Amino acid sequence: MVPEQIRWKERIGYGSGDLASCLYWNTFSLFLLIFYTNAFGISPAAAGTMLLVTRIVDTCFDPLMGMVGDRTRSRWGRFRPWLLWMSVPFAVAGVLVFCTPNFSPGGKLVYAYITYGLVMIVYSAINIPYGALLGVITPDPAERTKLSSCRFIGAFAGNLIVQGTLLYLMAGFGSGNWAFSNVASLEHLKQGGQLSAPEADIMRHGFPLAIGVYAVLAAALFLFAFVSTKERVPTEAKHRASVREDVGDVLRNRPWLVLSGANVLFLIWVSMRGAATAFYFKYYVGNTQLMASWLVFGTIATLLGVASTATLVRWLGGRRSAYIWLQLINAVVCGALVLASPSDYVLIYVTQIVGSFFNGPLNPLIWAMYADTADYGEWRFGRNSTGLIFSAGTFSQKTGWAVGGAVAGWMLAYFGFNADLPMQSAATLKGIVWMMSLLPAVASVITALVLMFYNLDKGTQRRIEAELKERRAAAAAADAH
Repeated sequence: MVPEQIRWKERIGYGSGDLASCLYWNTFSLFLLIFYTNAFGISPAAAGTMLLVTRIVDTCFDPLMGMVGDRTRSRWGRFRPWLLWMSVPFAVAGVLVFCTPNFSPGGKLVYAYITYGLVMIVYSAINIPYGALLGVITPDPAERTKLSSCRFIGAFAGNLIVQGTLLYLMAGFGSGNWAFSNVASLEHLKQGGQLSAPEADIMRHGFPLAIGVYAVLAAALFLFAFVSTKERVPTEAKHRASVREDVGDVLRNRPWLVLSGANVLFLIWVSMRGAATAFYFKYYVGNTQLMASWLVFGTIATLLGVASTATLVRWLGGRRSAYIWLQLINAVVCGALVLASPSDYVLIYVTQIVGSFFNGPLNPLIWAMYADTADYGEWRFGRNSTGLIFSAGTFSQKTGWAVGGAVAGWMLAYFGFNADLPMQSAATLKGIVWMMSLLPAVASVITALVLMFYNLDKGTQRRIEAELKERRAAAAAADAH
């Protein structure tokens, strides 16, 4: 039986879920720490500790949410109903994070712990099932690649929306000045500088309303994802594994272990390079205004790369082979940035555009391959744990981001960075350049080497797909009798 072809409406609907997620994720990544310190009045150290603690708690919650999703039974399926149930709590929790009640300093910190912890839990409660949905929309590997590509087109589109509109919405709601013509203050805010009292008031009044716009849009997008998608891969319900069996299956799933290790390494260097970008433009290039256009060109190139994922997979001989080759290409392009002088704008922009294009397919590929590891687990152990597989994938993703951010700080300290100096030493500048070029290049090569141990090639995937199809058909026939 030929797998049911997925229509474009469903692909777009699935992709809209990650667009919704990234309206929050990108906002938190770019502006939350500045908001806490400059608008809410929490000290940087306390805010940093709060972010670390809540992220650790949230990361531990992810596998639990995956197991809950696997055990969910409803007329809408296992994972789709969570998009319906959590869309409104997701919207409300996001707005609460950016409210600024007039509490004492200790009260403000407690409020931040509660609201940010809440939004992270709700984020996981909707995103873990959303990610796992990829594994049950279709069993067809080619269709999964297309769906995963649509997902990350939505993700990067969400990033562009935040990058292009959030500061203007915040300023417009906060002051009525929708043009936000005070470029100096805008640049000051991007760099994390302290704002004057009137500007801090603008942030306090403007951010909750701006996030409210995103919240309504995010809830609508998740509801669209709910109504436009369908779960087609049946679940074997005769034996429901215990939590111990679920965890044991994941830890014995070799392809998942390899993939998760590669994903952690990949996100460590992505996070480290991202954290070094502002330092690179401020201290090495000496022009922070170029950073915005450099990022936008990179995001556009990434979107084009994501859209080309299926074509590149065909050209490069399958998902595993494509992922390895793309990491190696990225290593060459990223490493070439070490040759750029501060005024060599052509090389700085060309490496960003070319590298971003070939980097774009890596995220869709990794999540499509997670769906394959879920099939492998069902084929190998006789139990379906799609939700746990994807939640564990999210766990490795968050681990990579957390470690990468920490590594960036450690490397800056190792290279002698001093924030009090307007100009850094030659050794520090060399280190910052390495963080943007040679170190990520080496990490890309190591990531490619790790994935060589991933043992799900095209032939194995076809065999697993065929055998699972026979098992599911037999189970359905037995249930019918």
